Amino acid sequence: MTAQTRPSPRPLSADEEALIRELGRVMSVLPRAVDADMVRERQLPVSEYTALMHLSEAPNRLLRMSELAAACTLSVSGMTRVVGRLEGRDLVRRVRCDGDARGWNAVLTDAGFARLEEAWPAHLASVRRHVLDHLESADITRLTAALRAIAPSA
Repeated sequence: MTAQTRPSPRPLSADEEALIRELGRVMSVLPRAVDADMVRERQLPVSEYTALMHLSEAPNRLLRMSELAAACTLSVSGMTRVVGRLEGRDLVRRVRCDGDARGWNAVLTDAGFARLEEAWPAHLASVRRHVLDHLESADITRLTAALRAIAPSA
């Protein structure tokens, strides 16, 4: 199909336009709001909290740096900076990958797990206040399904 034979896209309805604009605003505002809460309450940015969370859920609390970056939706270089900060506070350590001398794993330390447990209530309160308190339980199920369809897991 060429550009000349492709049908014109259907214009957005007013409701669709409002949804797209609000979704864009939420994608920009929500991470900053939760991050501000986490820094104020626990001196732990969301990027660091999220890395600790994913490591805590991984087998042996260990993930390859590229896998951790993907889970946190960061670039590998961005993840390297986050892990470097966490490593400097002994919350994470880096170890060589078995069988791949070029690869690195991030490993959650006991201190990192304790820091995550300490920060969890502040994160929970923030996401409840900014998101969940604005939804009914039926909305949550439908919204979760819709978001999964929009951005399926890799």
